[in-house]
Amino acid sequence: MSSPASRPAPPALLPWLDSLRCPHCGDPLALTERTLRCPHRHSFDLARSGYLPLLAGTSPTSGDDDAMARARDSFLATGAYAPLREAITQTAPAGVCRILDIGGGTGYYLAGLLDERVDAHGLGVDTSVRALRFAARAHERAAAASWDVFARFPLADGSADLVLDVFAPRNPEEFARVLAPGGHLLVVRPAPDHLAQLRTAVPGMVGLDPRKEERLAQALDPLFSTVRTTEVRFGLALDALTARDLVAMTPSARHVDEQALHTLLTGDSEVTVSVLVSLHRRR
Repeated sequence: MSSPASRPAPPALLPWLDSLRCPHCGDPLALTERTLRCPHRHSFDLARSGYLPLLAGTSPTSGDDDAMARARDSFLATGAYAPLREAITQTAPAGVCRILDIGGGTGYYLAGLLDERVDAHGLGVDTSVRALRFAARAHERAAAASWDVFARFPLADGSADLVLDVFAPRNPEEFARVLAPGGHLLVVRPAPDHLAQLRTAVPGMVGLDPRKEERLAQALDPLFSTVRTTEVRFGLALDALTARDLVAMTPSARHVDEQALHTLLTGDSEVTVSVLVSLHRRR
């Protein structure tokens, strides 16, 4: 068996090499074996699982811990959110070649998009190590990297044709900077009644901001024009285990005890998935 140092870099990373920048100084990065270095000798070693760690300074708090990432992978593997993945694919513009997936978790939605865009390549970004391990093998044309979404992205200006943001944090200024002229941003977020039945059954689940749409418009309008917004709505039949995974993969997992979930979710249930999918063009 070959050692990690002797393994080649993931082929999915190669199309992004010219665009990657050092998160410390902003200079270009060059790949030697499995290490990226800038002219100032800042270096970044590819993880054994294939993702590229580009966090600079203090690591931000991850959105998903190990248990949350595993629950997400388990839930999405059931195909329960396949209608949402299909809606994302239908909403994304044709002809995109470089897709940047922010807060992409396990890479599920990016992989679905790449399946339909055979000439495209993707880069999934997250801060969860476990999620990145899943994302690094989600698709043969998807690379994975870690960086701070709220800091300057380690990418050159105009590096992406589409930024994908599914239930993830947003940094509109950086989205606009790394998008090429005419590039698009695709945002997915929960509608007010998303998973309402689960929120009733599990009182500790995180509530939804009633001003979410207003805040999103305020953040995006200076930099993006809205092309269209679609509501994706469907019923979902869940057994107890899948329902627990659905709660456990969300930020609510930090507020709901695992034992409480086993007590509250014991049988089959029906929930409503209600999300908003919007496409925005860089001004």
